Amino acid sequence: MRKFTSFISGCVALVFLGFCLPAAAGAELWVGAAAVDITPDKPVALQGQFHLRISKGVDNPLRAAAVALETRQADRPQDQALLISCDLTVITEELQQKLRDRLRQELADFDVRKLVLTATHTHTAPVLDPSWYEIPKQGVMQPSEYLDFLVDRLTQLASQAWKGRKPGGVSWGLGYAVVGHNRRAVYADGSAVMYGPTNRPDFQNFESGEDHGLEMLFFWDRENRPIAAAINVACPSQEVEGRTTINADFWHDVREQLEAKYKGLCVLGWPGAAGDQSPHLMYRKAADQRMQTLRKLSATQEIARRIVREVEEVLELTRQDIRTDVPMVHRVEDLLLPKRKVTPEEAAAAQAEVDALRRKPTPGPADHARKVWHQKVVERFQTQEKEPNLIMELHVIRLGDVAIVTNPFELFLDYGLRIKGRSKAMQTFVVQLSCGSAGYLPTKKAVAGGGYSAVVQSSQVGPEGGQILVDRSVEIINSLW
Repeated sequence: MRKFTSFISGCVALVFLGFCLPAAAGAELWVGAAAVDITPDKPVALQGQFHLRISKGVDNPLRAAAVALETRQADRPQDQALLISCDLTVITEELQQKLRDRLRQELADFDVRKLVLTATHTHTAPVLDPSWYEIPKQGVMQPSEYLDFLVDRLTQLASQAWKGRKPGGVSWGLGYAVVGHNRRAVYADGSAVMYGPTNRPDFQNFESGEDHGLEMLFFWDRENRPIAAAINVACPSQEVEGRTTINADFWHDVREQLEAKYKGLCVLGWPGAAGDQSPHLMYRKAADQRMQTLRKLSATQEIARRIVREVEEVLELTRQDIRTDVPMVHRVEDLLLPKRKVTPEEAAAAQAEVDALRRKPTPGPADHARKVWHQKVVERFQTQEKEPNLIMELHVIRLGDVAIVTNPFELFLDYGLRIKGRSKAMQTFVVQLSCGSAGYLPTKKAVAGGGYSAVVQSSQVGPEGGQILVDRSVEIINSLW
């Protein structure tokens, strides 16, 4: 067994409270893994666009995959985590609460606060929040009906993974694949536009950089066979986002290609900090399309090809360094972040948009969602003095040399780079869209540039809160080393 340095043991604490924690040593790792189909069997409203889309079929199945982790010393549990990745657009608070309520009854020896639910952010999955759309009542599975179905499936998944845990191992590694691209084009006047054209004479640059690193975790049974892989990519899975068919996007192709080689492998797709990233190319589009044609691959298959070749190589390399006795600690914290202030001018402009949409004699397919989008800003302006903060659930996990830190935002890339750059961990997995849905979290320069994803309608928390999230995440990570 390998020996490891001591680390701070986990706790659940409110931010700003002081703490003094005892040290803990490496412990025997127990692992369980499972996967389940979460595809609805009826037409559903699809999440991810302003206009209403009713699914007309299924391109490929939606999946959820889970890894259950527990460390033990002398057969006594030390810490635990249940990590679930879902082919969904977002994780709503209602989904998380319902699942935790079920697991509290189902798994008596599991602390439901240690559940981490993450969405891959496919834009061709069912709507969970019915307030955004006027969904037909006939012939369509309602969000509440799908939610019940989903909770049943995720309960089954979590139970199978948790009850199936056995002594196992973990390895970690780093690879590189071009998947995400910055999608905010900046122009000569300083304005920025998501997916803005680059052939304009005043096009200057892209607002921020890209991160092509692939952070990877592999989980092994006692015969050193891989049973699960968690892959952290700084890009949401929205290559086919505009379709009217159910589709798990590029994660489906990643799973298919990996499962063809590693039978029974459960694949967890973890989106990294990528609020300003996308798999869509902003230039070189024709050249890329030509290469896809020559390879006889679709866009999602091409992305999967890049990811899978790295995963296969790194998996085989790290097979040489499987750890069965590791330090693990799972910290959970309710973090207070200041809400982004809505100015009187922004509130007035939003109200004007709401009024204009209400006056339209024939509403368009996107008008209801746009009206909700603007109305929420008006409501925030009215309540922001009494409700100045947003409470988000923050998870930080140390597993061997790796740190995993989560947030519920579409977090702009720069925040993720700040966390990774300051982290003491050998590798740091920044996982967004976890344990809630809190909108975009733009940087200061993005707010200055404006445009969708950076305007007040797009974000509940602004750059001030983003830096607090970074600082607290780094503080906890580094306390564990």
